[in-house]
Amino acid sequence: MAVHLGSRVSLSVVRRGLSALLSIWGVDGRRLFMTNLINLISFVDFRGVSVRFNSRSAFLARMALGAMALLAAACGDAGSPTSPGVAVGAAGVSESTPSAAHGMTDVALTRENGTTVRLGYLPNLTHGSAIVGVEAGIFADKLGPDHLKVKRFNAGPDVVMAIFSGAIDIAYLGPNPSINAFVKSEGEAVRIVSGAAAGGVALVVDPDITTPGQLRGKRIATPQLGGTQDVAARSWLRSQGLKTNLQGGGDVAVVPQDNAQTLEAFKAGRIDGAWVPEPWASRLVQEGGGHVLVDEADLWPGGQFVTTNVVVSKSFMEDHPESLRRFLEGHVAANRFIEANPNTAKKIVNDAITRYTGKRLAPAIIDAAWPRISFTNDPVADSLFASAAAAEAEGFLESSQLDGIYELSSLNQVLAAYGLTEVEA
Repeated sequence: MAVHLGSRVSLSVVRRGLSALLSIWGVDGRRLFMTNLINLISFVDFRGVSVRFNSRSAFLARMALGAMALLAAACGDAGSPTSPGVAVGAAGVSESTPSAAHGMTDVALTRENGTTVRLGYLPNLTHGSAIVGVEAGIFADKLGPDHLKVKRFNAGPDVVMAIFSGAIDIAYLGPNPSINAFVKSEGEAVRIVSGAAAGGVALVVDPDITTPGQLRGKRIATPQLGGTQDVAARSWLRSQGLKTNLQGGGDVAVVPQDNAQTLEAFKAGRIDGAWVPEPWASRLVQEGGGHVLVDEADLWPGGQFVTTNVVVSKSFMEDHPESLRRFLEGHVAANRFIEANPNTAKKIVNDAITRYTGKRLAPAIIDAAWPRISFTNDPVADSLFASAAAAEAEGFLESSQLDGIYELSSLNQVLAAYGLTEVEA
């Protein structure tokens, strides 16, 4: 039985309902009710719940949540209509958001025998698997008894901090933030449990620049200092005999900045190019008049390199293996949906980006960017290890030793169930 507590249910409603019900139960019924209420309150798992009570209502609020579950059960069993603001389903206690006027906000209860799965991702193209999984209801369907709670972020380091602080359990994350999370926690914080996206990164430059040597003395932007594309750009420039440094000096000035700022700076001639992911590479070409000097796919065997991983907190992985497996079922299903329905998936992703960022991608932009990204379950582990070595060489990592960063057994169980090829680290 699922109980959803409506946003405007007050303690007075609970009190009136209980008074009416208890008056017909008698002494034995009241005693049984209180026993069950105490047991329920002891049973409800508040792990991962963000609750803010004022001191006066803390106990009453907790009692109300348990009381309403039992009240709904009693009404449902008797064939009576449910109380206002209470909906009865078939799986246990689900999500509830009582009104802030009663001293409570942001309440999310786990379902019976289920877990609250807290997911983080960025609303951009390379996190398309996450967006489709959430927006198409695929995760919710595959999670079954579990409850999904979603938080969206603007940058990878913010996601890492949320994992470190225990605010989220699973995240879609770029390779270098994934590496940093693992290394900085000495392997205790996270594991990579699946790939999500590969490819979709390019160096776009001014039309007058046609060879690597012409980059000497130029300014090249990247999304973030020490980020995935920043490391890739510096490593490639080094391979071409062009030096950089973290202060923006050297043969080529590498200028880390926000992607939206990069587009405007390129249009205005303040930078000469940028090493960026999609859709920004396509935007620099179509809106900024640039051309692709380097497609990063050309630098990797088979044209495959990791752009986005699925990472999980180590504690969540150990405490909730079945919830993790169910989530990965949703992830694999989302990627299969994208492959089978590319046009629908593009619309879902673009609609979500518009909703959460306020900026819609033009059809020509998303049509150009989409085929450059491969939505995949394969983590393309060799490319991650190479990225770690490059980050160490550029001074961003003390060590590129990543033994134990991957835990792919749950993913491979899911892939086997789908009849798909298993992946390796």
